[in-house]
Amino acid sequence: MTFEDLELMPEPEDSRLLTAVDPQAPGYPGSEYGLSDQEARELRWPLGPMKEFLWPWGAASFAIGAVLLIMTWSSIQPLLVSYLPDSEWAYQSSGIRELQAQGYYGDGVHVCIVDTGIDIAHPDFENTNLVGFRDFYSGDHDNIRDIGGDYHGTLMAGLLIGNGTYVGAAPSVSLSVALALGPEGEAGQSDRVSLAIRWCRISQDVDIISLSLGGDPGSGMSNLQSETVEAVNEALDAGIFVIAAAGNNGQKANIKDVSIPANIPGVIAVGASTIGGKIWSNSSLGSNIDPYFNEERQFPNQKPEVTAPGVRMFSTASTEITPAYAYSTGTSDSTVIVVGALALLLQIHGTEMRGEDGKFDSGEMNLVKSALANSSLKSQDMGAIHSNKSGYGELNAETWLEEIRIEFNLTK
Repeated sequence: MTFEDLELMPEPEDSRLLTAVDPQAPGYPGSEYGLSDQEARELRWPLGPMKEFLWPWGAASFAIGAVLLIMTWSSIQPLLVSYLPDSEWAYQSSGIRELQAQGYYGDGVHVCIVDTGIDIAHPDFENTNLVGFRDFYSGDHDNIRDIGGDYHGTLMAGLLIGNGTYVGAAPSVSLSVALALGPEGEAGQSDRVSLAIRWCRISQDVDIISLSLGGDPGSGMSNLQSETVEAVNEALDAGIFVIAAAGNNGQKANIKDVSIPANIPGVIAVGASTIGGKIWSNSSLGSNIDPYFNEERQFPNQKPEVTAPGVRMFSTASTEITPAYAYSTGTSDSTVIVVGALALLLQIHGTEMRGEDGKFDSGEMNLVKSALANSSLKSQDMGAIHSNKSGYGELNAETWLEEIRIEFNLTK
């Protein structure tokens, strides 16, 4: 073979010129491979025929499939739940499992949850000690149910008292449930929530009120003079711990404080953290100023007080879906984790902490909050005692117990 008649291609000025090479160029004939010419082409580029199928029909099919997946996700998700990770990390990292390993599950402690209700038929609630239910939404007190469109009340209850597929934070507590939020999980009128809180205090005589709810400062139920605020302060004066969600407004520049009633001084406001211990980006920031007294907030009532696991929390959902479990994210979830931790501590030392009168006064409640602040695990990036985002740090129930023993001068 000679190169006499060979013509070289000119140097291409356009770097994209190579893309113009004919993909159907014949190359060596099939006889060189012992194949037909068509089989030789497919051997040289086996993805050629596939490309013709994938574009445009494959791309169109993928797009249609993605849309259908989004539209049917609510139906598909329950079928996947049993194969997805649980939230054991949350109970481990918060120190709750350590206290449970010592035999503490909340026995003798009474908790009241104000939410969308509870699906008491859930199999994980089979041994639940439900001592009270009241419907402040429609007055149907005999029909124990969850009216939430996303089963919010049942999800929150499961984090506390679930005892089946997984074990909640304090499954042996006595539980009262006040249905006060509407189907969308919104508080609506303040009087419903305030009535529910007063029912927890007066009729149920509870130890802890769990409020995975709240309103933005300056609107609706969150008015600083609202009935909800008054009802919460009445509960605090009665020696009842109130734990409330800090809110999910961390990305909203116009929201300058944690939600109400979490911003009330005596309330424990809870932010949310992730599986890695980082603060959830949507967890609300607290203000340095107390809006009720228009003065700077002081230790241990700076907001929020603490953060706890609250992202992708596996919990109980409606028995109308199969399986009856789902995931939830927000400061609502982290609130219940702190409620459960406090219930364990009250089981252990509640009698001694109350003193001779058998009631928590403001000073004793302040000691509990001081112990919480001193025991919380500080974030590595925190340069101060308190952060408006992460509070005094991450919940650790075991060290909280140790600090309570120090604050109240108790022995093991």
